[in-house]
Amino acid sequence: MTLKHIADIIVTLAVWTYYIAGFLIFFSPLYFISYIFSKNLEKSWQKLNHLFLKSFFGLVKFITPGLSYKIENKVLALRSSIIVSNHISYLDPIFLVSLYEKQKTVVKSVFFKVPVFGWILKTSGYIPSTTGGDFDLLMIRHFEAMESYLESGGNLFIFPEGTRSRSGNIGQFSKGAFKIARKCKAPIQVLFIKNTDRLYRPDKFWFNTCVPNTISVELIASIEPDYDSKDFSISNLMEHVRSLMQQRYENER
Repeated sequence: MTLKHIADIIVTLAVWTYYIAGFLIFFSPLYFISYIFSKNLEKSWQKLNHLFLKSFFGLVKFITPGLSYKIENKVLALRSSIIVSNHISYLDPIFLVSLYEKQKTVVKSVFFKVPVFGWILKTSGYIPSTTGGDFDLLMIRHFEAMESYLESGGNLFIFPEGTRSRSGNIGQFSKGAFKIARKCKAPIQVLFIKNTDRLYRPDKFWFNTCVPNTISVELIASIEPDYDSKDFSISNLMEHVRSLMQQRYENER
């Protein structure tokens, strides 16, 4: 076994141990206190989710040899927007949560059925990926409140490919994010995430350490569609955003 393999194992065990034990020891009491005293539980838990995952990625960077982060200031400054991004790693959604205090996202519906974790997702205002059963009312409630949520400075980020890309090429988009943007007349911010898949590779359990790696998030376009125009088309908007992401990917090759 090489030193790199040993480092991969140590880092992996350390960060996932913190993900579980750190939450239980340091953060679960904060969630409990917030549950009792907070006047806006959704806002409070989104902030706690942000702080927990920010500390998680701080630990990842601290103990992972060769890792650094590069996040544009204009990415961190985004507010009141629908954010769409490429998707290359399981780390992507929790990494974006670590960047914004006030955030919502779409989460696979199966996770809402997990004890405790599902309750946190619901209370934090996250949106299930499918409808049916109890999810119908939850989905309606979130969409009815989405416009005011965005106006208050919150962000909704969605990965329109719906699943991770193994090659880096941008897959076909679903319309969900763009329908919400039209309904709320919200701007669309297009992000490009790079190298999360290099740190946590598809189909691998161990973190990939001891290699030079910079995880970056950049804003590649800020779009304010004229939703009231007779020429507006969700399909055209989707294809435009997809082409921007694909071009950015090809520039990296």
